[in-house]
Amino acid sequence: MCYIEKGGKYLMLHRNKKKNDPNHDLWLGIGGHFECGETPEECIIREAKEETGLVLKRPELKGIVTFSDGSWHEIMFLYTACDFEGELSECSEGELLWVDKDKVRNELPIWEGDRIFLDLLEKNAPFFSLKLEYSHRKLISWKLE
Repeated sequence: MCYIEKGGKYLMLHRNKKKNDPNHDLWLGIGGHFECGETPEECIIREAKEETGLVLKRPELKGIVTFSDGSWHEIMFLYTACDFEGELSECSEGELLWVDKDKVRNELPIWEGDRIFLDLLEKNAPFFSLKLEYSHRKLISWKLE
């Protein structure tokens, strides 16, 4: 996942177009899943291009986030990017919108655990590993290393 930054705003994706989307109606950064043989950097550059039309230049890896919800587990590489080129395009997964950083954390419907790593990004925390445990979409515990 990548939070693309411009002028005190993040480019956010309102996930409102895909059917059976576990993120339906939530706002997220840009991202997706690895294709065979990709590095994390190759993956986020490809996903950003596919979802936004923007080509990221030097995305910065800020941390690793591990999610779990019972038997479901996922590991996410968390990036930010300030340097990009291209024109914003329409996304098949939802609406793209530049949103003030404070509004993202305090006003938009996002995963509860996202507020934790967004605060870390805002504080320019050193590289981190964050574990978020959910039960039925509710954050039940978290651990920062």
